[in-house]
Amino acid sequence: MAIKEFLERISDTVWEIPVSYKEGMRVPARIYGTEKIIAELDEAVYDQVTNVATLPGITKYALCMPDGHFGYGFPIGGVAAMDVEQGGVISPGGIGFDINCGMRLLVTNLTYDEVKPHIKNIVDRLYERVPAGVGSRGFVKLSRNDFREVVEEGAQWCVRNGYGWEEDLELMEENGCLQGADSAKISDKAIDRGFNQIGTLGSGNHYLEIQVAKEENIFDPELAARLGIFMPNQVVVMFHCGSRGFGHQVATDYLQIFLKVMESKYGIKILDRELACAPFNSPEGQAYFAAMKCGINMSFANRQVILHRIREVFSDIFKKSPEKLGMHMVYDVAHNTAKLERHIIDGKERSLLVHRKGATRAFGPGMGDVPERYKDIGQPVIIGGSMETGSYLLVGVPSGDQTFFSTAHGSGRTMSRTKARKTWRGDKLLKDMESRGIYVRSTSMPGLAEEAGGAYKDIDDVIEAAELAGISKKVVRLTPIGNIKG
Repeated sequence: MAIKEFLERISDTVWEIPVSYKEGMRVPARIYGTEKIIAELDEAVYDQVTNVATLPGITKYALCMPDGHFGYGFPIGGVAAMDVEQGGVISPGGIGFDINCGMRLLVTNLTYDEVKPHIKNIVDRLYERVPAGVGSRGFVKLSRNDFREVVEEGAQWCVRNGYGWEEDLELMEENGCLQGADSAKISDKAIDRGFNQIGTLGSGNHYLEIQVAKEENIFDPELAARLGIFMPNQVVVMFHCGSRGFGHQVATDYLQIFLKVMESKYGIKILDRELACAPFNSPEGQAYFAAMKCGINMSFANRQVILHRIREVFSDIFKKSPEKLGMHMVYDVAHNTAKLERHIIDGKERSLLVHRKGATRAFGPGMGDVPERYKDIGQPVIIGGSMETGSYLLVGVPSGDQTFFSTAHGSGRTMSRTKARKTWRGDKLLKDMESRGIYVRSTSMPGLAEEAGGAYKDIDDVIEAAELAGISKKVVRLTPIGNIKG
């Protein structure tokens, strides 16, 4: 029977697939989106999110955010919380290969008029100082043993070694270091793939972007000011990257381990081998959890070094210190993680392992782990759009409990990379964007074509759905003026 016949409309932005849809579903699946988003959704996403609903220990719902699209195992935009006291599992497919792919936003006290004459120089210099593309290597020279320290300490290692400010640590999830990371649980191959990649952007949809907060796009001036955006046409810098080849190898290693023990040792049967998993409290589950934390910490460190390079470039060009340029972080949010969190389920607090795969944590006001300076307004949420459109700064809200305080992470692809390369030419796209006031540097013209705005959902539609659903509140829309793509 067609999925549409099972799909129940819960509200204008919430749609549910009941457990009767597929044998083995333990909980319903819920998809967030407007009628337009749902009408255009790839049917493979329905199959994936309902497969997730069959996993042991899953609690309440299998969820898919408004930017959801087809991924490995889980849909990208997938969220699932596993009760670790009731046999809940951990699954690399619910976290992603690019562990802690995430977003960081910093402000400046510069205006667009001040930056515009320098934009090409800024982008060119950043292109030199922040290596991008497949196989790129960073300027931070580490031994393999040094790298083991980095992945256990995260951004804290960076700040201790002069790559940033103490205040930066307060403004990251987990203060830039997820405790319990154990480099003894990662392979030599993972170390080899990662030890020379700190401070690099990578490829695909990763980017470093100079943006402007136009007056008409500041939706809540009071909240915006609390987050550091205090004037119209203020220039900010946003970037998106993750744990590079290191995180990919960690995920690959443990997927193979889980496939060997999942059924033979633990009797777990799954509908899709890409959902390979192990009980969270098993030796294999705990080993992966400690290794995954290394991937999370590597990514925090990676973004911290990139932040340091950005400050260096702006300081050199504008002949002022980063402090005088007001180059303070707003926040750093992670995607592609699994974290132990306490949530209220049916009136009772429970310990849940929340998988967010291409989804952003969005804690509401007053919640633990929200930085003290934001405690009364909620956690900042950074959602990146395509390089042609724009991005958003939002905050978490109390009603986010319906998704374990999770929201979208980006626009969400609607077109394969292969089709995008056939549809657009990178060199033409480059010229078109420059004519519209967006100066771009890229390591690859075919790679640039893959990232054309038309290959993604409309970011405004995604944000509208997230706000209407009550899972985050928009504060500012940010418009690109310069971009570095891997």
